Amino acid sequence: MSVKPRTNDGRGRLGRVLSGLAVAVGCVLFLGGFALGAVLYQPYTVPSDSMTPTLAVGSKVLAERIDGSEVRRGDIVVFTDPLWGDVTMVKRVVGVGGDTVTGADDGRLLINGKPVEEPYLPAGQPASDYAFSTTLPAGKLFLLGDERRNSVDSRSHLQDAGHGAVPASSVVGRVDAVAWPSPAVLERPASFAALPGGISGPGPVAPLFYAIVAGCVLILGGAAYGPLAGLGGRKPAPASGGGRDRVSA
Repeated sequence: MSVKPRTNDGRGRLGRVLSGLAVAVGCVLFLGGFALGAVLYQPYTVPSDSMTPTLAVGSKVLAERIDGSEVRRGDIVVFTDPLWGDVTMVKRVVGVGGDTVTGADDGRLLINGKPVEEPYLPAGQPASDYAFSTTLPAGKLFLLGDERRNSVDSRSHLQDAGHGAVPASSVVGRVDAVAWPSPAVLERPASFAALPGGISGPGPVAPLFYAIVAGCVLILGGAAYGPLAGLGGRKPAPASGGGRDRVSA
């Protein structure tokens, strides 16, 4: 009489179901995160060193596609404007419609007469090496580079028809994160929070990143279950004897 070996089909079947579920959920997170990210974000390359040290020249950044009305002071935006050469540029918004932006004689930046701290500037660098002042019409933005001494920005266009102001409608994205060479999510400068309108909230780039990473982990973990379970379920082959095996009934 033959004896059937015990099996763990119940646990094996449950493991296969759970591994398949993990792969399915992982695919949803991974592909969904990429798809939503492609809809919400556009990659750009920083064209100059005018935004150092925040953004190095050649950095790959992710800019959230937003409407110009969503822009707040302190945001780093991607824009194009014919008066600036009609090329894609990256600058920081320091003033919005109705603001009076002033580069004071003592090197500080004033918004409507109130000094604003700019911790993102290179150490020891003033807000501007020369004094200026302008009042922005509604729907306009005043844009400066973080490296003020090398930046061709709104100060350089004060004598133009727009007096340095850029239409908010020219903004095509707000930079949320650096993708390369040093991945990082950019923080909004708190120094603008006390001004009317406050600062913008964080974009969804971090949750999307975590969803993609979690999807990768689930896919790899679920796919690895089968081979690992197979290795764990193998039994060593019985040693062969010199005589014939006998089974008594």
